[in-house]
Amino acid sequence: MKVGVPSEIKAQESRVGLTPQSVKELAKENHTVLIQKNAGIGAGFSNSDYENSGAKIVNSAEDIFNDSEMIIKVKEPQMNEVEMLKENQILFTYLHLSAAPQLTKGLIDSKSICIAYETVTDQNNKLPLLAPMSAVAGRMSIQAGAYSLEKHKGGSGLLLGGAPGVLPGKVLILGGGVVGENAAIIATGMQAKVFITDKSEQRLEELKEKFGDKIEPLHSDKINIQDYISECDLLIGGVLVPGSNAPKIITKEMIKKMKSGSVIVDVAIDQGGCVETSKPTTHANPTYIVDDIVHYCVANMPGGVPRTSTLALNTVTLPFIQNLAANGFNNALKNNKNFMDGLNIYKGSVTYKAIADDLSYEYIDPDTLVH
Repeated sequence: MKVGVPSEIKAQESRVGLTPQSVKELAKENHTVLIQKNAGIGAGFSNSDYENSGAKIVNSAEDIFNDSEMIIKVKEPQMNEVEMLKENQILFTYLHLSAAPQLTKGLIDSKSICIAYETVTDQNNKLPLLAPMSAVAGRMSIQAGAYSLEKHKGGSGLLLGGAPGVLPGKVLILGGGVVGENAAIIATGMQAKVFITDKSEQRLEELKEKFGDKIEPLHSDKINIQDYISECDLLIGGVLVPGSNAPKIITKEMIKKMKSGSVIVDVAIDQGGCVETSKPTTHANPTYIVDDIVHYCVANMPGGVPRTSTLALNTVTLPFIQNLAANGFNNALKNNKNFMDGLNIYKGSVTYKAIADDLSYEYIDPDTLVH
Protein backbone atom coordinates (compact mmCIF):
# COMPACT_ATOMS: atom_id res chain seq x y z
CA MET A 1 0.00 0.00 0.00
CA LYS A 2 1.07 3.60 -0.58
CA VAL A 3 1.16 5.40 2.78
CA GLY A 4 1.53 9.19 2.92
CA VAL A 5 2.57 11.45 5.79
CA PRO A 6 2.03 15.20 5.27
CA SER A 7 3.53 17.89 7.49
CA GLU A 8 1.24 18.96 10.32
CA ILE A 9 -0.01 22.50 9.67
CA LYS A 10 -2.07 23.23 12.80
CA ALA A 11 -0.60 26.14 14.79
CA GLN A 12 2.41 25.14 16.92
CA GLU A 13 2.08 21.47 15.97
CA SER A 14 5.41 19.74 15.37
CA ARG A 15 4.49 16.09 15.83
CA VAL A 16 4.63 13.79 12.81
CA GLY A 17 2.53 10.76 11.86
CA LEU A 18 5.36 8.24 11.45
CA THR A 19 8.85 8.00 12.92
CA PRO A 20 11.76 6.78 10.76
CA GLN A 21 11.66 3.49 12.70
CA SER A 22 7.97 3.06 11.81
CA VAL A 23 8.81 3.78 8.16
CA LYS A 24 11.51 1.10 8.31
CA GLU A 25 8.96 -1.47 9.54
CA LEU A 26 6.50 -0.60 6.77
CA ALA A 27 9.23 -0.63 4.11
CA LYS A 28 10.26 -4.10 5.29
CA GLU A 29 6.72 -5.21 4.48
CA ASN A 30 7.08 -3.77 0.96
CA HIS A 31 4.80 -0.77 1.46
CA THR A 32 5.67 2.56 -0.17
CA VAL A 33 5.95 5.43 2.32
CA LEU A 34 5.84 9.06 1.16
CA ILE A 35 6.96 11.71 3.66
CA GLN A 36 6.50 15.42 2.98
CA LYS A 37 9.79 17.29 2.99
CA ASN A 38 10.72 18.47 6.52
CA ALA A 39 7.61 16.85 8.08
CA GLY A 40 9.66 15.42 10.93
CA ILE A 41 12.05 18.31 11.61
CA GLY A 42 10.08 19.67 14.58
CA ALA A 43 10.15 16.26 16.25
CA GLY A 44 13.88 15.83 15.62
CA PHE A 45 13.75 13.61 12.51
CA SER A 46 15.60 14.78 9.39
CA ASN A 47 14.74 14.07 5.76
CA SER A 48 17.81 11.83 5.54
CA ASP A 49 16.60 9.87 8.60
CA TYR A 50 13.48 9.01 6.63
CA GLU A 51 15.30 8.31 3.38
CA ASN A 52 17.68 5.96 5.19
CA SER A 53 14.62 4.14 6.57
CA GLY A 54 13.20 3.59 3.09
CA ALA A 55 10.83 6.55 2.64
CA LYS A 56 10.50 8.71 -0.42
CA ILE A 57 10.63 12.46 0.33
CA VAL A 58 8.12 14.53 -1.65
CA ASN A 59 7.87 18.30 -1.80
CA SER A 60 4.23 19.14 -1.18
CA ALA A 61 1.11 18.08 0.70
CA GLU A 62 -0.67 17.92 -2.66
CA ASP A 63 1.76 15.21 -3.78
CA ILE A 64 1.10 13.26 -0.59
CA PHE A 65 -2.69 13.41 -0.92
CA ASN A 66 -2.63 12.73 -4.67
CA ASP A 67 -0.37 9.68 -4.53
CA SER A 68 -1.34 7.90 -1.28
CA GLU A 69 -3.98 5.30 -0.53
CA MET A 70 -3.74 5.99 3.20
CA ILE A 71 -2.91 9.29 4.94
CA ILE A 72 -1.33 9.10 8.41
CA LYS A 73 -1.47 12.28 10.50
CA VAL A 74 -1.49 13.33 14.14
CA LYS A 75 -3.99 16.17 14.34
CA GLU A 76 -7.31 16.55 12.56
CA PRO A 77 -6.98 17.79 8.97
CA GLN A 78 -7.34 21.53 8.43
CA MET A 79 -9.93 22.57 5.84
CA ASN A 80 -7.42 22.97 2.99
CA GLU A 81 -6.30 19.39 3.68
CA VAL A 82 -9.91 18.16 3.72
CA GLU A 83 -10.30 19.56 0.22
CA MET A 84 -7.40 17.36 -0.93
CA LEU A 85 -8.90 14.13 0.42
CA LYS A 86 -10.16 11.73 -2.24
CA GLU A 87 -13.06 9.31 -2.34
CA ASN A 88 -12.11 5.93 -0.79
CA GLN A 89 -8.85 7.34 0.63
CA ILE A 90 -8.12 6.20 4.21
CA LEU A 91 -7.42 8.91 6.79
CA PHE A 92 -6.02 7.68 10.11
CA THR A 93 -5.45 10.39 12.76
CA TYR A 94 -6.98 12.12 15.79
CA LEU A 95 -10.29 13.67 14.73
CA HIS A 96 -12.38 14.77 17.77
CA LEU A 97 -15.37 15.36 15.49
CA SER A 98 -18.08 16.02 18.09
CA ALA A 99 -16.47 19.39 18.74
CA ALA A 100 -15.90 20.13 15.02
CA PRO A 101 -19.09 20.40 12.92
CA GLN A 102 -17.42 22.09 9.91
CA LEU A 103 -14.68 19.47 9.76
CA THR A 104 -17.24 16.67 10.07
CA LYS A 105 -19.24 18.01 7.13
CA GLY A 106 -16.07 18.36 5.05
CA LEU A 107 -15.05 14.77 5.75
CA ILE A 108 -18.54 13.50 4.93
CA ASP A 109 -18.46 15.39 1.63
CA SER A 110 -15.01 13.98 0.77
CA LYS A 111 -16.39 10.38 0.72
CA SER A 112 -13.14 9.30 2.37
CA ILE A 113 -12.75 6.64 5.06
CA CYS A 114 -11.94 8.34 8.38
CA ILE A 115 -10.62 6.35 11.33
CA ALA A 116 -10.01 8.22 14.60
CA TYR A 117 -7.22 7.22 16.96
CA GLU A 118 -9.27 8.39 19.92
CA THR A 119 -12.22 6.00 19.46
CA VAL A 120 -10.32 2.75 18.77
CA THR A 121 -10.91 0.51 21.81
CA ASP A 122 -9.26 -2.55 23.36
CA GLN A 123 -10.59 -5.69 25.05
CA ASN A 124 -11.13 -3.77 28.32
CA ASN A 125 -13.02 -0.96 26.55
CA LYS A 126 -10.09 1.40 27.12
CA LEU A 127 -8.70 3.72 24.44
CA PRO A 128 -5.18 2.48 23.62
CA LEU A 129 -4.37 5.06 20.92
CA LEU A 130 -5.54 7.98 23.06
CA ALA A 131 -3.76 6.78 26.20
CA PRO A 132 -0.17 7.86 25.41
CA MET A 133 -1.22 11.39 24.49
CA SER A 134 -3.51 11.56 27.53
CA ALA A 135 -0.54 10.54 29.64
CA VAL A 136 1.62 13.28 28.11
CA ALA A 137 -1.16 15.88 28.48
CA GLY A 138 -1.80 14.83 32.07
CA ARG A 139 1.85 15.27 32.99
CA MET A 140 2.09 18.56 31.09
CA SER A 141 -1.05 19.89 32.77
CA ILE A 142 0.69 20.18 36.12
CA GLN A 143 3.78 21.81 34.59
CA ALA A 144 1.54 24.29 32.74
CA GLY A 145 -0.60 24.90 35.81
CA ALA A 146 2.38 25.44 38.09
CA TYR A 147 3.86 27.97 35.65
CA SER A 148 0.50 29.73 35.24
CA LEU A 149 0.30 30.19 39.02
CA GLU A 150 3.31 32.51 38.81
CA LYS A 151 2.42 36.15 39.31
CA HIS A 152 3.60 37.36 35.89
CA LYS A 153 1.17 34.91 34.25
CA GLY A 154 -1.78 36.28 36.20
CA GLY A 155 -1.66 33.61 38.89
CA SER A 156 -1.75 34.03 42.64
CA GLY A 157 2.04 33.84 42.98
CA LEU A 158 1.92 30.49 44.73
CA LEU A 159 4.59 27.76 44.46
CA LEU A 160 2.69 24.51 44.02
CA GLY A 161 5.02 22.45 46.20
CA GLY A 162 5.22 25.02 48.98
CA ALA A 163 8.49 25.75 50.77
CA PRO A 164 9.99 25.08 54.21
CA GLY A 165 7.41 26.40 56.65
CA VAL A 166 4.88 27.12 53.85
CA LEU A 167 2.02 24.79 53.00
CA PRO A 168 1.85 23.41 49.43
CA GLY A 169 -0.89 24.36 46.98
CA LYS A 170 -4.04 22.30 46.49
CA VAL A 171 -4.63 20.50 43.18
CA LEU A 172 -8.10 19.23 42.30
CA ILE A 173 -8.13 16.70 39.44
CA LEU A 174 -11.48 15.98 37.80
CA GLY A 175 -11.44 12.43 36.43
CA GLY A 176 -9.25 9.54 37.51
CA GLY A 177 -8.49 8.17 34.04
CA VAL A 178 -5.17 8.32 32.18
CA VAL A 179 -5.03 12.14 32.29
CA GLY A 180 -5.88 12.25 35.98
CA GLU A 181 -3.45 9.53 37.02
CA ASN A 182 -0.57 11.13 35.12
CA ALA A 183 -1.40 14.57 36.45
CA ALA A 184 -1.28 13.06 39.93
CA ILE A 185 2.16 11.53 39.26
CA ILE A 186 3.63 14.99 38.63
CA ALA A 187 1.56 16.85 41.24
CA THR A 188 2.49 14.41 44.02
CA GLY A 189 6.09 14.54 42.83
CA MET A 190 5.96 18.31 43.34
CA GLN A 191 4.56 17.62 46.83
CA ALA A 192 1.29 19.43 46.22
CA LYS A 193 -1.85 18.40 48.11
CA VAL A 194 -3.81 16.37 45.57
CA PHE A 195 -7.51 15.55 45.36
CA ILE A 196 -8.89 13.29 42.59
CA THR A 197 -12.59 12.90 41.78
CA ASP A 198 -14.12 10.02 39.85
CA LYS A 199 -17.49 8.27 39.56
CA SER A 200 -15.99 4.79 39.94
CA GLU A 201 -15.29 3.43 43.43
CA GLN A 202 -13.07 0.77 41.87
CA ARG A 203 -10.97 3.36 40.03
CA LEU A 204 -10.58 5.44 43.18
CA GLU A 205 -9.42 2.32 45.02
CA GLU A 206 -6.83 1.66 42.31
CA LEU A 207 -5.55 5.23 42.58
CA LYS A 208 -5.41 5.01 46.38
CA GLU A 209 -3.40 1.81 46.08
CA LYS A 210 -0.97 3.49 43.67
CA PHE A 211 -0.51 6.79 45.48
CA GLY A 212 -1.33 5.94 49.10
CA ASP A 213 -1.65 8.98 51.35
CA LYS A 214 -0.25 11.32 48.68
CA ILE A 215 -3.77 11.78 47.26
CA GLU A 216 -7.29 12.16 48.61
CA PRO A 217 -9.76 10.21 46.42
CA LEU A 218 -13.26 11.72 46.16
CA HIS A 219 -16.36 10.00 44.79
CA SER A 220 -17.88 12.68 42.57
CA ASP A 221 -21.47 11.67 43.41
CA LYS A 222 -20.86 11.88 47.16
CA ILE A 223 -19.26 15.31 47.51
CA ASN A 224 -20.23 18.92 46.98
CA ILE A 225 -17.74 19.74 44.24
CA GLN A 226 -18.14 23.48 44.89
CA ASP A 227 -16.50 23.09 48.32
CA TYR A 228 -13.34 21.70 46.74
CA ILE A 229 -13.30 24.07 43.76
CA SER A 230 -13.44 27.12 46.01
CA GLU A 231 -10.42 25.85 47.99
CA CYS A 232 -8.14 24.60 45.19
CA ASP A 233 -5.26 26.54 43.65
CA LEU A 234 -5.05 24.43 40.47
CA LEU A 235 -7.97 22.65 38.81
CA ILE A 236 -7.25 19.96 36.17
CA GLY A 237 -10.13 19.01 33.86
CA GLY A 238 -9.52 15.42 32.77
CA VAL A 239 -13.08 14.25 32.10
CA LEU A 240 -13.69 12.15 28.98
CA VAL A 241 -16.71 10.65 27.24
CA PRO A 242 -15.26 8.61 24.34
CA GLY A 243 -15.97 10.24 20.99
CA SER A 244 -18.46 12.71 22.46
CA ASN A 245 -18.36 16.24 23.82
CA ALA A 246 -17.03 16.50 27.35
CA PRO A 247 -19.72 17.27 29.96
CA LYS A 248 -19.57 20.78 31.41
CA ILE A 249 -18.75 19.83 35.00
CA ILE A 250 -17.66 23.32 36.10
CA THR A 251 -20.11 26.19 35.62
CA LYS A 252 -19.52 29.93 35.40
CA GLU A 253 -21.05 30.32 38.84
CA MET A 254 -18.59 27.86 40.37
CA ILE A 255 -15.65 29.74 38.86
CA LYS A 256 -16.81 32.99 40.48
CA LYS A 257 -16.28 31.31 43.86
CA MET A 258 -12.70 30.21 43.15
CA LYS A 259 -9.80 32.01 44.81
CA SER A 260 -8.43 34.93 42.81
CA GLY A 261 -5.35 33.90 40.83
CA SER A 262 -6.25 30.20 40.80
CA VAL A 263 -5.60 28.27 37.59
CA ILE A 264 -7.72 25.94 35.45
CA VAL A 265 -6.08 23.59 32.95
CA ASP A 266 -8.85 22.08 30.81
CA VAL A 267 -7.26 19.01 29.21
CA ALA A 268 -10.70 18.04 27.82
CA ILE A 269 -10.69 21.07 25.49
CA ASP A 270 -10.11 18.83 22.44
CA GLN A 271 -13.62 17.51 23.10
CA GLY A 272 -15.14 20.91 23.85
CA GLY A 273 -13.87 21.25 27.41
CA CYS A 274 -15.39 20.36 30.78
CA VAL A 275 -15.41 23.96 32.05
CA GLU A 276 -18.14 26.35 30.91
CA THR A 277 -15.71 29.25 30.44
CA SER A 278 -13.16 27.23 28.43
CA LYS A 279 -12.27 28.07 24.83
CA PRO A 280 -9.39 26.61 22.78
CA THR A 281 -6.02 28.36 22.98
CA THR A 282 -2.60 27.72 21.41
CA HIS A 283 0.94 27.17 22.69
CA ALA A 284 1.76 30.69 21.47
CA ASN A 285 -1.06 32.24 23.55
CA PRO A 286 -2.00 29.54 26.03
CA THR A 287 -3.90 31.44 28.72
CA TYR A 288 -6.63 33.99 29.30
CA ILE A 289 -8.38 35.24 32.44
CA VAL A 290 -12.06 35.06 33.40
CA ASP A 291 -13.19 36.38 36.80
CA ASP A 292 -9.55 36.53 37.99
CA ILE A 293 -9.06 32.83 37.18
CA VAL A 294 -6.30 31.88 34.72
CA HIS A 295 -7.54 29.44 32.04
CA TYR A 296 -5.02 27.25 30.18
CA CYS A 297 -6.89 25.53 27.31
CA VAL A 298 -4.32 24.51 24.69
CA ALA A 299 -6.06 22.13 22.29
CA ASN A 300 -2.93 20.19 21.33
CA MET A 301 -0.94 20.07 24.55
CA PRO A 302 1.29 17.10 23.55
CA GLY A 303 2.33 19.11 20.48
CA GLY A 304 4.48 21.16 22.86
CA VAL A 305 6.77 18.14 23.37
CA PRO A 306 6.71 16.69 19.83
CA ARG A 307 9.71 14.39 20.20
CA THR A 308 8.32 12.52 23.21
CA SER A 309 4.77 12.60 21.86
CA THR A 310 5.62 11.26 18.39
CA LEU A 311 7.63 8.38 19.81
CA ALA A 312 4.91 7.51 22.33
CA LEU A 313 2.15 7.72 19.72
CA ASN A 314 3.93 5.53 17.16
CA THR A 315 4.48 2.82 19.75
CA VAL A 316 0.72 2.22 19.80
CA THR A 317 -0.41 3.27 16.30
CA LEU A 318 2.09 1.31 14.22
CA PRO A 319 0.47 -2.15 14.59
CA PHE A 320 -2.86 -0.70 13.43
CA ILE A 321 -1.19 1.06 10.48
CA GLN A 322 0.57 -2.18 9.53
CA ASN A 323 -2.75 -4.04 9.73
CA LEU A 324 -4.47 -1.53 7.43
CA ALA A 325 -1.58 -1.51 4.98
CA ALA A 326 -1.23 -5.30 4.84
CA ASN A 327 -4.87 -6.38 4.88
CA GLY A 328 -6.74 -3.44 3.40
CA PHE A 329 -9.45 -1.42 5.06
CA ASN A 330 -12.29 -3.96 4.89
CA ASN A 331 -10.41 -6.93 6.30
CA ALA A 332 -8.59 -4.94 8.99
CA LEU A 333 -11.82 -3.57 10.44
CA LYS A 334 -14.41 -6.29 9.90
CA ASN A 335 -12.19 -8.83 11.70
CA ASN A 336 -11.65 -6.60 14.73
CA LYS A 337 -14.57 -4.96 16.54
CA ASN A 338 -12.19 -2.80 18.60
CA PHE A 339 -10.59 -1.41 15.44
CA MET A 340 -14.05 -0.93 13.91
CA ASP A 341 -14.86 1.35 16.87
CA GLY A 342 -12.35 3.77 15.34
CA LEU A 343 -14.37 4.22 12.17
CA ASN A 344 -16.05 7.65 12.42
CA ILE A 345 -16.98 8.39 8.79
CA TYR A 346 -17.29 5.96 5.88
CA LYS A 347 -17.77 7.26 2.34
CA GLY A 348 -20.26 9.95 3.35
CA SER A 349 -21.92 8.22 6.32
CA VAL A 350 -21.40 8.92 10.04
CA THR A 351 -20.56 5.58 11.63
CA TYR A 352 -19.92 6.62 15.25
CA LYS A 353 -23.05 7.09 17.30
CA ALA A 354 -21.88 9.80 19.71
CA ILE A 355 -20.80 12.01 16.79
CA ALA A 356 -24.08 11.44 14.95
CA ASP A 357 -26.03 12.30 18.12
CA ASP A 358 -23.95 15.38 18.99
CA LEU A 359 -24.06 16.84 15.47
CA SER A 360 -27.55 15.65 14.41
CA TYR A 361 -26.55 13.24 11.65
CA GLU A 362 -28.12 9.91 10.88
CA TYR A 363 -26.08 7.13 12.48
CA ILE A 364 -25.23 4.22 10.21
CA ASP A 365 -24.00 0.99 11.84
CA PRO A 366 -20.53 0.40 10.31
CA ASP A 367 -21.14 -3.36 10.26
CA THR A 368 -23.75 -2.78 7.55
CA LEU A 369 -21.24 -0.91 5.36
CA VAL A 370 -17.92 -2.70 5.77
CA HIS A 371 -17.92 -6.12 4.11
